[in-house]
Amino acid sequence: MRIGHGYDVHRFTEGDFLTLGGVKIPYTKSFLAHSDGDVLVHAIADALLGAATEKDIGYHFPDNDSQYKNIDSLILLKKVSNIIFQKGYIVGNIDATIIAQAPKMFPHIDKMRENIANVLHISLTDINIKATTEEGLGFTGQKEGIAVHSVCILKSKV
Repeated sequence: MRIGHGYDVHRFTEGDFLTLGGVKIPYTKSFLAHSDGDVLVHAIADALLGAATEKDIGYHFPDNDSQYKNIDSLILLKKVSNIIFQKGYIVGNIDATIIAQAPKMFPHIDKMRENIANVLHISLTDINIKATTEEGLGFTGQKEGIAVHSVCILKSKV
């Protein structure tokens, strides 16, 4: 068994939706990012890569490579899934926390879990996503962006 931790953050820019867990959430802003800016998927990908002792997503999918411009982060997560599988691991479970003052995440969490579980070929019972605010404190509390922490367990395929 191997444990990994991932963290990602993106600031807001002009826009009308956010993508989190592959779900387009209507909002008054979007993420400033090279890809679709899906901080939830990015944090999960980094946790998986970390548990497999791989370099981070910035190494595997650099933001100066045009093939990743505006890419759907679920595609990147699929590539990460292939990397960990080739190294002999499968996902045991994932737990993630979205830190955002707004928008409300609760109505979207089940679909986020479903999207990520489908990409990773895991059961819904193997992925948990929670959301919290920071009571108006810090950049997330001031609605300047969103952060996500994620942890995972990888198990040997054997």
